[in-house]
Amino acid sequence: MSNIVVPELGESVVEARIARWLKKPGDRVEVGEPVVELETEKIDLEVSAEKSGVIASIARQEGDDVKIGELLAVLDESGAAAAPAAAAEPTSAAKPAAGSSNGSANADQASDARATPTARRVAKDHDVNLGSVQGSGTAGRVMKQDVQAALAGPAIEQVRPAAANPAPAPAASPAPVAAKPAAPKPAPVPAGSRGETRVRMTKRRETIARRLVEAQHNAAMLTTFNEVDMTAVMGLRERQKEAFKKRYGINLGIASFFVKAAVAALKAFPQLNAEIQGNEIVYKPYFDIGMAVGAEGGLVVPVLRNAETMAFADVETAIRAYAKKAADSTLTLEDLAGGTFTITNGGVFGSLLSTPILNPPQVAILGLHKIQDRAVPVNGQVVIRPMMYVALSYDHRIVDGREAVQFLVKIKEFIEDPGHLLLES
Repeated sequence: MSNIVVPELGESVVEARIARWLKKPGDRVEVGEPVVELETEKIDLEVSAEKSGVIASIARQEGDDVKIGELLAVLDESGAAAAPAAAAEPTSAAKPAAGSSNGSANADQASDARATPTARRVAKDHDVNLGSVQGSGTAGRVMKQDVQAALAGPAIEQVRPAAANPAPAPAASPAPVAAKPAAPKPAPVPAGSRGETRVRMTKRRETIARRLVEAQHNAAMLTTFNEVDMTAVMGLRERQKEAFKKRYGINLGIASFFVKAAVAALKAFPQLNAEIQGNEIVYKPYFDIGMAVGAEGGLVVPVLRNAETMAFADVETAIRAYAKKAADSTLTLEDLAGGTFTITNGGVFGSLLSTPILNPPQVAILGLHKIQDRAVPVNGQVVIRPMMYVALSYDHRIVDGREAVQFLVKIKEFIEDPGHLLLES
């Protein structure tokens, strides 16, 4: 016998929630085969079997909160704990004929088990049969975008060929356990009804709620604002977009300009790249820039490590890779760990102005907003320019107002004259 326990969950993550069991008592598993899905404050992850055997018992149920090292299930390596019902089942029933209802159900269950948690949620919300969705992930894993493609129309939806991407389970193993039955959908609410619906917060949403309150309670948080004329950056992008795309295979966005500007400004004001530990200030000579991403399950902040060494193309490539991983729910704990300074862009959602909240233990966060044409005075004349409001929230315990304002002015200078970034790089 061996135990399947909650693994190490990454930096600062000590608790998880059991989202879904992929196996039940009596099911056989092979080395590396996923057994259970855990939901943490940062990502969802699968716990796989380290040895082959049969699930003898399950210690915790779906929805339970568990800590690192706690027992999840017991694995019988001898295989003696096979379910009695399965042993007594007639051979003829073990392998349903092709086209039978049991065979179709098992195929659907296998496809469901191979789908990512986000893909299953989208499929459930839109009543999509995962068995009819062609997976584009590793080993045919069904991703969120595959379900969305299936929703786009019948021409896109495909049935997986029987011989393509076979289920990874050995022939002697039972079919993957079916997904937990979907909760019944509430009946349509008549107009004027005052009925309420209660839904338990996800682990990530609980953590976001707690940390946002802690950030305001444990720091002397203030916000300063400025506005940036985006004419130079947008003109540079327009002139260089084709050459940049041809050389690097990726579009030149505005995010890389602000990442490079932030690194240059942080070098001038190291207090904003530090943190408080007890009664000490810890200054950091490296620049790990977190890029906030609004994922389906809540805000995540993947980190560009050593951003001071990255070229524009490196930044753009990394940001787009993180955005895709966030959409596919494939971000790892390593992607999210650490960070010395954060940039969040509410402008992609249409925000014109906001006050971003600190991402502890960091002491500053830069908020970007929507680019909007506005009338501004230039050399004594009123002209129309693409303008963006920028906001810097900071911890006043370590950053004075003068430094915060000057930092934001430095950002403004770098963006309005991108040539300065070349001198600082």
